[in-house]
Amino acid sequence: MGVFALPPPPTHWTSRPPSNSTTTEAPPESHDASLSHGLKQRHLSMIALGGVIGAGLFVGSGAGIAAAGPSIVVAYTLSGLLVMLVMRMLGEMSAAYPSSGSFSAHAERAIGPWAGFTAGWAFWVLLCTAVGLEGIGAAQIVHGWLPGTPEWAWVALFMVVFCGTNLAAVKNFGEFEFWFAALKVGAITLFLVLGVLAIIGVLPGTDSPGTSHLSDFLPNGGNGLIIGLLASVFAYGSLETVTIAAAESENPVKGVASAVRTAMWRIALFYIGSMAVIVTLVPWDSPEVVEKGPYVAALDELGIPGAGQLMNVVVLVALLSAMNANIYGASRIAYSLVERGQGPRALGRVSGGVPRVAVLVSSLFGFGCVLLSYWRPDDVFAWLLNMIGAVILVVWIFIAVSQLRLRRRLEREAPEKLVVRMWAYPWLTWVALAGMAAVFVLMAREPDTRVQLYSTGAMTLVLAAAGYAWQRRRARG
Repeated sequence: MGVFALPPPPTHWTSRPPSNSTTTEAPPESHDASLSHGLKQRHLSMIALGGVIGAGLFVGSGAGIAAAGPSIVVAYTLSGLLVMLVMRMLGEMSAAYPSSGSFSAHAERAIGPWAGFTAGWAFWVLLCTAVGLEGIGAAQIVHGWLPGTPEWAWVALFMVVFCGTNLAAVKNFGEFEFWFAALKVGAITLFLVLGVLAIIGVLPGTDSPGTSHLSDFLPNGGNGLIIGLLASVFAYGSLETVTIAAAESENPVKGVASAVRTAMWRIALFYIGSMAVIVTLVPWDSPEVVEKGPYVAALDELGIPGAGQLMNVVVLVALLSAMNANIYGASRIAYSLVERGQGPRALGRVSGGVPRVAVLVSSLFGFGCVLLSYWRPDDVFAWLLNMIGAVILVVWIFIAVSQLRLRRRLEREAPEKLVVRMWAYPWLTWVALAGMAAVFVLMAREPDTRVQLYSTGAMTLVLAAAGYAWQRRRARG
């Protein structure tokens, strides 16, 4: 069992002086001092706004609609409520302890170094793999427009562009995300306006469908709703990026507080609202919902010339935005882990306020996933996808447990840091944990998600064992 019997930490890994307890305070907030603080408030505000509109909403919601039918609105509402609670908990901790490590640093502070190690490296693997998946999705769209060009070349081009963006000053990342987010917000707002006008029967050239498409609300029964619920949970991924980016902003506390306080209406409007519009406009069992995507199918239903292709452009932007944000998030998580003594020192090297080695390694990992999708699609790549299938739920559990423990400590030692407060503490935190446990149970019931649950569980146990062994060795000096 080599995982449980790690050799002494190599000298090229960073370490901090051993503590007398395995759950003492994580490093102070100043550990991000070598990073630049080039993100302006407008960048952070738009990252928070546009970060809600992820690639999962545009790309992955079609399968959920096909399974759940109109009840997908209920699925997105339930999972949205869970995400709101998670964001509130994360916002409370991030406003009190701004850090590029976000939930990983909070887990170390609240539970112990092994928890920060586990949550941080699991999320890093998730983000890097997602970079590759989003690159593949974006390349497929461009290949559809230019069929004579190889997909891998487009992925390589996107990787080079966004790796270069993240190697430069952080304000470049912020500027890219600002305009990406502005386009996504503008497009989905226009979609919602057109959809509502069509539903109430005042959009020229269209007839209102009324409630004709909503009559069969649960077409596939409870199992269909469960599949839709699982699809919706994972569509909400990457909302955590804003708390990572806040550490490099002009006013981290204000930025996190603003993002968290507006999360509720953003989730309700963009996710739940758009699902309600789509299932009202388009029959849930239309093949185009899955083949073209639900947004394109809805616009085609309205008969707006060129609207479908325009939405494909928006989906492309969403995928590129996700690539950009995930390279950024992965590099900052890696940097924070190294600064806390939990990774190779080379990843923590900062130049010009940017952890450039971490950016390069994260990008290369992502491109490696792309190559695996071509070379070993049926075994290694499939195994990797299964391994990250439930990572976001593992991260949410660490967030909830950390908030339970840190809130008591903050109220006792530094109540002035509670700028953002979790609602109805501790009851709603326990409700959120129960919701996460319920999602795990539902995943175990479904054959398609059961293997993801087990694979993620295995990776989490390996990381936890490695982190605990590391923590014990460091404590012994």
